[in-house]
Amino acid sequence: MMRYTIRYVSLLAGMLTVFSSCEHKDLCFDHEAHAPKSDVHVKAVYEKEWEHTCEGGPDWEQYPAWESRFGMEYHELCPDAPDGLRVQVYNEDGTNNILNVAPEGDIVRMRPGEHSLLLYNNDTEYIVFDDMNSFASAKATTRTRTRASYAGNPYMENTVENTVNAPDMLYGNYMENYTAERKIEADELPVTMHPLVFTYLVRYEFSHGLEYVALARGALAGMAGAVWLNSGRTSEEAATILYDCSVEDFGTQACVQSFGIPDYPNEHYTTRTERRYGLNLEVRLKNGKVKSFDFDVTDQVAVQPQGGVIVVSGIEISDEEGTEGGSGFDVTVKDWGEYEDIELPLSLIHISEPTRPLYIS
Repeated sequence: MMRYTIRYVSLLAGMLTVFSSCEHKDLCFDHEAHAPKSDVHVKAVYEKEWEHTCEGGPDWEQYPAWESRFGMEYHELCPDAPDGLRVQVYNEDGTNNILNVAPEGDIVRMRPGEHSLLLYNNDTEYIVFDDMNSFASAKATTRTRTRASYAGNPYMENTVENTVNAPDMLYGNYMENYTAERKIEADELPVTMHPLVFTYLVRYEFSHGLEYVALARGALAGMAGAVWLNSGRTSEEAATILYDCSVEDFGTQACVQSFGIPDYPNEHYTTRTERRYGLNLEVRLKNGKVKSFDFDVTDQVAVQPQGGVIVVSGIEISDEEGTEGGSGFDVTVKDWGEYEDIELPLSLIHISEPTRPLYIS
């Protein structure tokens, strides 16, 4: 009888040991859950600028007659903050992590150690991101948009450019070195999101025949095809942006978003005349006739590399053209025809080697 008692006591002791081990393991997990993490609290603010004044270019913000000249306030063209922010964390071992947070920022968790951070808004529709596995090559471009009636601008040296959609508003910031450390409370990381897309207010001013115009659309040739996210510098490859215009009491108008001019900023940039920039206007008249106009706007764009105002004037449609065939043709958007959006083949875009970061917060 004694030996059975000893056997049960031994068994009971063993069970207690197992339970004790399990309890200790739970306590270890609990301890791990409360251990300091390498968190950072990203706090983002946005530089809501639609154009940057270049040395020697017009300072539109200080233009005294802006509102009376253009029928709007200067700041009406400023972009809004985005709907979301993406933080791409590049780790020492070559891997990277993507986190989507609120536009104003949030807690971002990363491994302890050295990182590079790339930040950009994640609410774009026409932007195409490419080569994102490396912060040195990450770039943004936009999608192809075709228009059968557009055959290039005769003022351009290269009339065969990719035709593309205007890019969505894009903000960016790049931090080459950030050390994440384990701490009880997350460090605060303030970042300023800089615009990578700018706006050109394009005005086509008529001197005669505007009353015959029903619909209008345009093309801005010679603009940058892509932008590097780590520096804000644009690619050397040029593209033509296609867009729709509104008909106003002075003519037609469009607000055209762009990455800016190619290969900018550049330490050798002054007002380079070797690049040319062209503007096109295509109008459909109320009698159904289509008429196209081309302009050389090199002098205007060269001094406005990142947004601004482009004005062409003296456009005429003769009474004969406007009344030919009668005026009973009802022009609609369907009659005008649609653009065709195609995802841009990125292999067609040549990107030169990236330069050092333009901004580091």
